[in-house]
Amino acid sequence: MDQTYGYVRVSTQEQNEARQLAAMQKFGVAQENIIVEKISGKDFHRPRYQRLVKALQPGDVLVVKSIDRLGRNYNEILEQWGAITKKQKAAIVVLDMPLLDTRQGRDLTGTLIADIVLQLLSYVAQTERENIRERQAEGIAAAKASGVRFGAPRRDLPDNFEGLRRAWRGGQITLRAAAAACGIPKSTFRDASLRAEMALE
Repeated sequence: MDQTYGYVRVSTQEQNEARQLAAMQKFGVAQENIIVEKISGKDFHRPRYQRLVKALQPGDVLVVKSIDRLGRNYNEILEQWGAITKKQKAAIVVLDMPLLDTRQGRDLTGTLIADIVLQLLSYVAQTERENIRERQAEGIAAAKASGVRFGAPRRDLPDNFEGLRRAWRGGQITLRAAAAACGIPKSTFRDASLRAEMALE
């Protein structure tokens, strides 16, 4: 029997997924079929997303609230879209953009329009992510110029920091628990994590 799954993503533990969950429930996705992940959308190396996609069968439906909840990398969004809809023969529904609904058979014109909209929205999602990174970098630079010090220097972080940072970003533990395990304040842990992620990107 065909299944409908919802994928809900927020970038940090502090962000609220309630709006996305409400949209999924309104669409009719069963609670047990809604996958929530608290992780960056910079790429598709997300454990819960990967497990969900591998489980999709022909005829299943994957629902997302908006294209940026799926991801924020232009080329990878297009690649994932093609893999799910063409290779796995599952459908995708983007709630905020009715044109992006592959459940219905489309004529050539409809398919062309959907492809154009997908490429445009994927481009916008990546551009917004790049703008966010630029604003973060500008904010940090301005703060440093004003003498603001961002938490503990990297050399003062405990050896278990990186593992705890990954666990926190992967949604496995809370910010409070990660900071407590490191023995540092939440703000210091968050700032150090931001620096580490910017270095990785």
